[in-house]
Amino acid sequence: MKQRVALFWPGDAREMPNKLAVPNVEQATIQLEKALKKLGRRSYRINGFIAKPHESIEKLGPIDDPLIGVCVHWFYGPHTTDGVVGKTNPLLLASNFSGQWPGLVGLLNTAACLESLGRAFSRIWTDQPEWSEDPLFMERLAEFCSTGRIAYPENTLYYHAPISPQAAQIAASVASQFRKRRVLILMLGDTSMGMINGYFGPRLLNQYAFTEHKVDQAWIISRGALIDPKRIDDAFAFVRDKGVCFHWGEKDADDFSPEATKEQLRDYLTVTDLAAEYKADCLGWQYQLGLIPLRPPSDFAEGLLNSNCRPESNGQTLVCSTEADQGNVVPMEMMKRLLIAKGLPHQVMFHDVRWGAEHEGRFLWVLLNSGSCGAYAFNHDPESLSGVHSYRQPAAYFPIAGGTFTGESLPGKITWARCYIKNGVLWMDLGRGEVVKLAADKRDKWWEGTTRQWPFMAADLGVDRDTLMAHYLSNHVAVAYGDIFEEMVALSLELGFKVRILRG
Repeated sequence: MKQRVALFWPGDAREMPNKLAVPNVEQATIQLEKALKKLGRRSYRINGFIAKPHESIEKLGPIDDPLIGVCVHWFYGPHTTDGVVGKTNPLLLASNFSGQWPGLVGLLNTAACLESLGRAFSRIWTDQPEWSEDPLFMERLAEFCSTGRIAYPENTLYYHAPISPQAAQIAASVASQFRKRRVLILMLGDTSMGMINGYFGPRLLNQYAFTEHKVDQAWIISRGALIDPKRIDDAFAFVRDKGVCFHWGEKDADDFSPEATKEQLRDYLTVTDLAAEYKADCLGWQYQLGLIPLRPPSDFAEGLLNSNCRPESNGQTLVCSTEADQGNVVPMEMMKRLLIAKGLPHQVMFHDVRWGAEHEGRFLWVLLNSGSCGAYAFNHDPESLSGVHSYRQPAAYFPIAGGTFTGESLPGKITWARCYIKNGVLWMDLGRGEVVKLAADKRDKWWEGTTRQWPFMAADLGVDRDTLMAHYLSNHVAVAYGDIFEEMVALSLELGFKVRILRG
């Protein structure tokens, strides 16, 4: 491999997140430069954040030297992919392992984007403040410098699992539902924030008994203006009566008020009306970035949609995937139907893979998404919203006041899944796990070290840190309480997905 290595900063599309990240990114870049120098390599920086796709094309496209992306903050996949696809120079994504500065979230998303586009890359990470003093990190970086790639063990990846006759029968029954009526995803806008790995489109979806229909997010505004005020008042009374705790007017939330929540309920009602009009089975909701300056955050509405207990409900959830991520909405709808078929509560949660740490001899992942986790995670009562808290979304990212849909997830056995594109076909990653209850002091340390306003789940996914970081192809995951693992394996195979099981 060439001696000279180019370092670049993939960025957020918004100026403020990039500005906030500068000290952390600068410090990480210095650490990376020191590590490369220790290995006898010369590095140089590509100037500034790459904050738009055209900047990736213009800044990364002309470079033939090996590239290393500094991934220690929020950033978008296309701010790497669009400048490197079609080229073969070695590419490495280098991340910290931090909940406060979640570079691993951006790394996992960008890795999945690159995989979906068939662009070879490697990944590396460390949780040490002095990167060059982490022996394993240095060993892996040396491998990249000498060979242009990093190979990780695959002994914790499996491509089959035992399926009981009972599980196979349930899966076959649910598969027949999909074949009789193709699942319709109502896409509210397109995928957001560079989630190109999470968009499959009708050409792929239709091969697996799904399809999509897109409506413009402008409809949320135009149709929302027509919502009867009485419906909003009734929905507001409903969520208060069912136990939501609203944190209006608290510190850093002076502008968060009951009126802000009512506007979020206006959007909730508008979207449920659209779903009913199109007879949609499930939803993908873009929201960001287009609606950020126009409407309050979608999180409270999305949390309600993923709850049984919600205004004007038919008794079931209406699966909603944040950021219009089809890689989550597909397994969420499949899991929902399997849970119903087994007579289990059928709420399925949407989460970010945010961070993780050792706890009592096992590795726990902090799953933390801004608001698409349903109420069942917080109370295990399908008829209640108790345990749900709504805090103002951080103003640095969300200028219009609106609340989250958050709480502490209760302990219990879980099944998790994720769908993604690899080699032009759809794969399903699957696993078993357990949500773990932490002592209050540790829970608060982990929660406050990430984003306290967002729903918290401490989960043993049955996967160690290095397996997930080396092989997982998303920053998102779908989680359901209950053991439907065998059924999900069988249903995925029935519908034509390739299956990969992560454990160990």
